[in-house]
Amino acid sequence: ELIDKAFSRFRHKDVVHLSRLKDGLNVLELWHGVTHAFKDLSLSCTGQFLQYFLEKKQKHVTILVGTSGDTGSSAIESVRGLKNMDIFVLLPKGLCTQIQELQMTTVIEDNVHVFAAQGNSDEIDEPIKELFADVDFARKYNLMSLNSVNWSRIMVQIAHHFYAYFQCAPSLETTPLPEVEIVVPTGGGGNITAGCIAQKMGLPIRLVAVVNSNDIIHRTVQRGDFSLSGGVKATLAPAMDIQEPYNVERILWLLSGSDSSRVKKLMEQFSASKSLQLPEDLHRKLYETLRSCSASDEDITLAMQRCWEENHYLLCPHSAVAAHYHYSQPHGGFVHIKGFLSFPFSPPRCCLASASAAKFQDAVLRAGLVPQLPPEISALMKMETRSTPLEKGQNWTQVIREWIEAMAQQQ
Repeated sequence: ELIDKAFSRFRHKDVVHLSRLKDGLNVLELWHGVTHAFKDLSLSCTGQFLQYFLEKKQKHVTILVGTSGDTGSSAIESVRGLKNMDIFVLLPKGLCTQIQELQMTTVIEDNVHVFAAQGNSDEIDEPIKELFADVDFARKYNLMSLNSVNWSRIMVQIAHHFYAYFQCAPSLETTPLPEVEIVVPTGGGGNITAGCIAQKMGLPIRLVAVVNSNDIIHRTVQRGDFSLSGGVKATLAPAMDIQEPYNVERILWLLSGSDSSRVKKLMEQFSASKSLQLPEDLHRKLYETLRSCSASDEDITLAMQRCWEENHYLLCPHSAVAAHYHYSQPHGGFVHIKGFLSFPFSPPRCCLASASAAKFQDAVLRAGLVPQLPPEISALMKMETRSTPLEKGQNWTQVIREWIEAMAQQQ
């Protein structure tokens, strides 16, 4: 019942849809929710789960979310108007697309509080970390997060990978089951972590983590170099503009045999120096588990152009990162018949599409294509907006702390 309610606002009858395009490009559209982003799938469920248990316990929570683009609007839509929670969302002013920002700032609900910060996506995470680190404050106001650090999001995202597999597997009658390669655009690493868990559950998938120019996950997979590389670069795929992908910690924990103390030491080293060379055994396991690829803005626009030319299909820039991998990486491998005959064999490949192109007009125009705006997106331009500015030099932690205390007094 909760899941049916969560998906009741999705625009596609199947909730998720697979588009089979030319050149073996399979695009799994995960973005048919309210905000046109894949995060609607997991967050709409999470909002329903939360409300159900909070009502039973007669409890109120304070949700803190930092967003680089899509998470904030999906989180807001999942809990807007619900009486058992207040949500505080920090967005990097000017670094989201206009539509992403409007999807957050046009929600005028009493339990929604949006802050537009003069900083990047990693900088807005700092006050959130500080507030959670204040254990007494976090306990008093029941702080929680809806970023992909929240387990329920990973839990729901595991289903993406099973659905992709069953849509793309050529047959389920063979032993062993055939493989499917799943290409996952990633920023914070939540969806690729869900894929790793699905793989550990026995799903026969190959996983590819694809990123933009903020390539820390790619460098970690290829060289074991989990280190910051200067500042966050603004790209055509802003939701992936992340230099500290916190879910890598989960992947390392899975690959270490659940060695919590070892992973804790590694992450403490990274936290202190922002630089970490993975131990050889962990890097080897990571390299065996994931393939990876990074795409420049030029790669993104070229993939968008090719997909349109061949299919009349518009990709969002994040989904285009996955398509870039597909176009640039030939299928490999051979199948052997009766021990002597061999011919090339390619497992089916499924690219996860994380958002609708409608949210990224600038990227579509950069690719020389024509944006297609659905009416609900166009309507945002005429709506009233509301947000609180966070200026450089301000104590953002203190500002949000005071807002939370003020909201609690009104309950």
